[in-house]
Amino acid sequence: MELDQLQSARAEIDQIDKEMAALFERRMAAVALVADHKKKNGLPIFDPEREDAVVAKNSAYITDESLRPFYVTFMRDAMKVSRQYQRKQLTGMTVAYSGIEGAFAAIATHKIFPDAQSHPYPDFTSAYAAVESGECDVAVLPMENSTAGEVGQVIDLMYAGNLVVTGVYNLYVRHCLMGLPSASLDDITRVTSHPQALMQCAPYLEAHHMETIEATNTAMAARAVAEGGDKTLAAIASEETADLYGLKILAPNINETVLNTTRFAVLARAGEACQRSGKHCILLFTVRNEAGYLARAINVIGDHGYNMRCLRSRPMKDLLWQYYFYAELEGDLDSPNGREMLSALSTYCEKLKVVGSFAYDANLN
Repeated sequence: MELDQLQSARAEIDQIDKEMAALFERRMAAVALVADHKKKNGLPIFDPEREDAVVAKNSAYITDESLRPFYVTFMRDAMKVSRQYQRKQLTGMTVAYSGIEGAFAAIATHKIFPDAQSHPYPDFTSAYAAVESGECDVAVLPMENSTAGEVGQVIDLMYAGNLVVTGVYNLYVRHCLMGLPSASLDDITRVTSHPQALMQCAPYLEAHHMETIEATNTAMAARAVAEGGDKTLAAIASEETADLYGLKILAPNINETVLNTTRFAVLARAGEACQRSGKHCILLFTVRNEAGYLARAINVIGDHGYNMRCLRSRPMKDLLWQYYFYAELEGDLDSPNGREMLSALSTYCEKLKVVGSFAYDANLN
């Protein structure tokens, strides 16, 4: 009887495995569609919030409490396999960034899209244009630094261009002073780096009476020091960059604050990527040149329950002393309330542009 039960159980497992194989193929076909969506929308493969939600929802279907922990493990393993399959699907994804290998933008790009092909461009404009033209799928560009403030050129590209933000990621930035292997800190009289990095390290540079020289980005500054052979010239860049270009770190972590963080935006072409469902959104707008219109526009946002995380003004390039506004909101625009808010806001705005509505505002470190 025991042998019959064993054979019966094994036969049932075989039948279940056959059914699960067919379900596995169906699941992976759906995973491929998800991968295609992520590629078009510039989204990373790993979405921890989504995976946690799936595990919580599906584990509730298990009625046997003793089996639930095993089912959670089963689901985690299934999603790990799904991520591996998505990585295979996304092998051809291309990402533009400004700078060269070793730049903070390159570091952020590799962390967000570790399986994609990354392509360096000499400046923000050319990286942005590479996505607009279809040369690359997405771009990773800095939006703001916690010490030096907004990266105005990137914000202006958002205003003038056609790309949308699909996610924002925070990279903790550790600036190091680096020079030639034969140099010492006492040798340094001049320091080169990106203007943002120089601002973020200004107190240190002023205290050491070092002259500053602006560079296109931090990694290019490090390369210039490595190739120049001048012991009196140092660069400010990441620790990874020092290793990359064979430089010696003369002083680590010289940024003004230990909380120095840069926010990077992932930008993709509009269309399918331009969704209005997410926890965060970015609006760019101009208001009519009438008394009180800016205040009324701001009140519309608040009256509809959207928390405004920030509001900034930027000068318009083609109109003297005229400004557009950049606002980040917390809340989902893909709702009756969101649509009503945008409609009411358009009453006071000459131009209103939803640059992105996204779920991701995550830390990369």
